Amino acid sequence: MNTHSEPGIQARHQHELDQGRFLIQHCSACERHAYFPREVCPHCGHRPLALAAPSGLGRVYSLTTVHRKPEAGGDFNVSLIDLDEGVRLMSRVQGPPDRPLRIGQRVEARVLVSDGRGLLLFDAVEEGAAP
Repeated sequence: MNTHSEPGIQARHQHELDQGRFLIQHCSACERHAYFPREVCPHCGHRPLALAAPSGLGRVYSLTTVHRKPEAGGDFNVSLIDLDEGVRLMSRVQGPPDRPLRIGQRVEARVLVSDGRGLLLFDAVEEGAAP
């Protein structure tokens, strides 16, 4: 039974998002990154893992469109993103509506805070453009 009052890693991660900060974990033993937050390094078993600010840059690995009625908010994409730090995560990518999102597209992370709750999103980045 857990009797201490320290929040778990997922609660700490959400707290950081709620503050507008996107952090991933870094292992000091094997020097690799991990995401989604966990108590033990998935690569080598080391604990604890430190929270670190990633570059926020990555590429779309795969994508799909979720179709919804306009009154339900309209269509949106769900994408798997490979961060430059070597982790893959699921999120949404927003970009110019006149340019379709594609696999391999460069993206940059941002945190949208709405009603005190942080949500990780990505914006499409034009190749060759400075983010």
